[in-house]
Amino acid sequence: MEIIEAKGKTVEEALTEALVKLGTTSDNVEYEVIDKGSKGFMGIGSKPAVIRANIKQKKEDLVEKIAEEFIKKVCSAMKLTVIVNIEVKDRNINIDLVGDDMGVLIGKRGQTLDSLQYLVSLVVNKETDAFYRIKLDTENYRNRRKQTLENLAENIAFKVKKTKRSVSLEPMNPYERRIIHAALQNDKYVTTSSEGEDPNRYVVVSFKKNSY
Repeated sequence: MEIIEAKGKTVEEALTEALVKLGTTSDNVEYEVIDKGSKGFMGIGSKPAVIRANIKQKKEDLVEKIAEEFIKKVCSAMKLTVIVNIEVKDRNINIDLVGDDMGVLIGKRGQTLDSLQYLVSLVVNKETDAFYRIKLDTENYRNRRKQTLENLAENIAFKVKKTKRSVSLEPMNPYERRIIHAALQNDKYVTTSSEGEDPNRYVVVSFKKNSY
C-alpha cells in the first residue's frame, strides 16, 4: 500500500495534490492530516498544510490477502510450496492451488482439501462483515471428483433397478451428497435420501415402488 505525503496552502489543496500524485479521485482515498498549516502574519511565518494519503484497500483485496497468507502458512507447515490463485466475484472466493505433490493436500477422498477449505472460510469470514463462500481446489480435483460421483450414482442406480434393493453409499460430506442427489433426481425408477448423523451421513439409493 503506497502512502504519499502532500502539501498545500490548505488541507483541501494538499488533498488535491495527493489525488494528482495517486492518480485517483477522493472517494478512493483515505488521508491523515499531519499539519493543518497556518497563514502566519501578512504572509510571514506561514506554514503549508501537510497530509499523508493512500488509496483505500478494497474488500476484495483484503479477503485475498487474508486467504493467501493463511493458506501459505498452513502449506509451509506441511512442507509444501504452493502458488495461490484467487478470484473474488460477488461473495464467492475461488482459490486454486498450484504446486508439486498436491496429492498430500487433497488427502483421502479430498478430506484434507475439505478441511483446509473449511478453515480458510472460518479465517476469512472472521475478519469481514459480509459472508464469503469459499471454494478451494487443486489439480481440478473438484470436477474430477464430481464426475466420479456422477458415474458412481449411475452405476448404483442401475444395480438398484436390477435388484430392486436399496444400496447405501459410503459417508460423504454435504457437497458430495448433493452431487449424488442431483445426478439421480430425474431418474423415474429410483429415489435418494440422506441418512445417519454427520460426519457419517450417507446417501441411500432406493427403488421407487410402482415405478414400472
